[in-house]
Amino acid sequence: MTLITTTTADKAWAPDVHTFAAEDVTPDALILRTATVSGEIDGDEPSLRVAYVSDADTADYVDEGAEITEDDPALDEVTIQTKKISRLVQVSSEQHRKPRTAEQLAHSVARDLVAKADRSYLGDADPVGLLNAAGVVDGGAIGTSLDALIDLVAQLEANGATPGAIVLDPLGWAEFRKLKVETDSNASLLGAGTTDAQALVLSLPVLRSRFIPAHSGLVVDPAAIAAAVGPVRIATSEHALFASDSVQIRATWRIGWKPVRADRLGKFTIGEAGS
Repeated sequence: MTLITTTTADKAWAPDVHTFAAEDVTPDALILRTATVSGEIDGDEPSLRVAYVSDADTADYVDEGAEITEDDPALDEVTIQTKKISRLVQVSSEQHRKPRTAEQLAHSVARDLVAKADRSYLGDADPVGLLNAAGVVDGGAIGTSLDALIDLVAQLEANGATPGAIVLDPLGWAEFRKLKVETDSNASLLGAGTTDAQALVLSLPVLRSRFIPAHSGLVVDPAAIAAAVGPVRIATSEHALFASDSVQIRATWRIGWKPVRADRLGKFTIGEAGS
């Protein structure tokens, strides 16, 4: 009896699947820029268990020779389950053979993966996006000054956070740019904005994504968010659409996240959403 293996079987029985590091294919995804990637999970049922120690704040002075009182560490964990983002496209064999078609399709698929990931990571209800997560500090609406944002950042730092970035949609960033130094002045509170090497507010870098809720913002501490991120998997098949002489290209990306310390994250609104 002949042993059939993937090396001898027709391609229909052993299709090519390529994997790429998510950082290479989707480097702009917010989950990669604002969370701590703690592992990779494959499947809807398995979960990533991230252990952490809750700060006890019980350190104290002790006299020389005195017995030191012991206390138990507060060991805790968060459980992260992942979901799979997918995109399936099909083109005729003739189109697939055209110069740059494969390259342009790859760019399009990558943009779609980032769009879905960003929308889910910040604004979804299932899985719960950071803007909807329980325990996130609500800084309210930003008015005509940065006072509310200053108070929010201060509160997060008082909770133990080290804020690393502010996440905004383009419309929200435009509202920041329109804040004036005083009433009846045309001078922008954040400067002219014509020579900015990097967008900053309160010395924090501003990350912009058009895929998050309009006029919404989030102050993030990457250490306060745990994430599970798998590789981007690309598969191409000429056999699923054999009868129509076409090619299918499939892309999948599995991600999940959860705040470890939600009180070290802060949300706010600005512009129409906060008016």
